[in-house]
Amino acid sequence: MRKSQIILFLLAFLVWSFLTWPLDLQHLIVGIFICGFVSFVTGDMFIKRPHMFKHISRYLWFLYYIPLLIRECIKANIDVAYRVIHPDLPINPGIVKVKTTLKSDTALTFLANSITLTPGTMSVDIDEENGFLYIHWIEVKDKDIQKATEIIVKIFEDVLRRIFE
Repeated sequence: MRKSQIILFLLAFLVWSFLTWPLDLQHLIVGIFICGFVSFVTGDMFIKRPHMFKHISRYLWFLYYIPLLIRECIKANIDVAYRVIHPDLPINPGIVKVKTTLKSDTALTFLANSITLTPGTMSVDIDEENGFLYIHWIEVKDKDIQKATEIIVKIFEDVLRRIFE
């Protein structure tokens, strides 16, 4: 087995163990088989730089990212709920182009998913070559690339860079 497959197996099994808590023999055996199969089939697709997993600071930044994402989702949920119950339905939807400096596929995927998981915004397309994301925004506050990037992307981008690049 390659190093990337072993790392994927260990991470998948760790997640499996937490999701099936409390552990028993039946769940452990099923988890070993499923995580082994997934890591064997897809291990070379997901982990292209296994040396990156040795940096403890990346895990600490990921622990910071989780409450950051939750906080932004809660703020966005309140904003969208306000817009829905407001009698005038104050929305100004549109697609904006934002710039990102992230380069790795994993970081771009996390950024696009973070934006999509936050209510009121949705990633529509990624232009990897030029570093642009196209975002559908329920309330377009600014069409300028720099200002829209500051509002939508910068919240997550710095943290994701420290985790994945």
